[in-house]
Amino acid sequence: MIFAIILLCAAVLGGGIASVAGFGIGSILTPTLAAMSGTRLAVAAVSIPHVIGTAMRYALIRRHVNTRVLFGFGITSAAGGLIGALLHTRVSSAGLSYVLGALLIFAGTAGITGWAARMRFGRRGAWIAGATSGVFGGLVGNQGGIRSAALLGFDIEKEAFVATATAIALMVDAARMPVYVITEAPQIAHIWKYVVIGTIGVIAGTVLGQRWVVRIPDGLFRRVVSLIILILGALLVVRPNP
Repeated sequence: MIFAIILLCAAVLGGGIASVAGFGIGSILTPTLAAMSGTRLAVAAVSIPHVIGTAMRYALIRRHVNTRVLFGFGITSAAGGLIGALLHTRVSSAGLSYVLGALLIFAGTAGITGWAARMRFGRRGAWIAGATSGVFGGLVGNQGGIRSAALLGFDIEKEAFVATATAIALMVDAARMPVYVITEAPQIAHIWKYVVIGTIGVIAGTVLGQRWVVRIPDGLFRRVVSLIILILGALLVVRPNP
């Protein structure tokens, strides 16, 4: 019961962050669920609330999508997502914990120091970063930070930035989820209650985020979220899930 409440709170937080930042569901919800299920299963299971929350967000802001960036950058990201999902089936849960933990520590540190906001890729580097973000998305369900940094290289407006990042996330989900379903459907079904709780929380967070999260000062918001992500990453590295 206690874990279900913690998971619900994490899902609401992740959905709220993603509603204004374009990513965050996987960063918060995956390590939380991994504490109970192991990282391999958590990555696959969280892809369900992730795709539902992302689809909701996309429905609200789809008119701002930059199709030129989407069909180029998105295709490379989706291809990376498929490769990452295939690799996910071959890496141990403990190994995935270390990879996810390292990514979260990097993202959290970059957010706290402000380096994430200054990070830029050139056009060529952006394509490579897009594919790389897709690989990490398929492998450990965490790609938003790298993808967002790469998209900054295309110099698009804020609304288009978030909308395009959301559309690309959907493409990556479409590429990776069939692999998870084929390889881990019975295990996901075994923890269906947590999947439902996570989905409800993400939906609530997405709705609330549009109304309340946007009122928090941007600097404070980014640093608090980054600190949470850093702590979750450190816990995964110190105590990898079996």
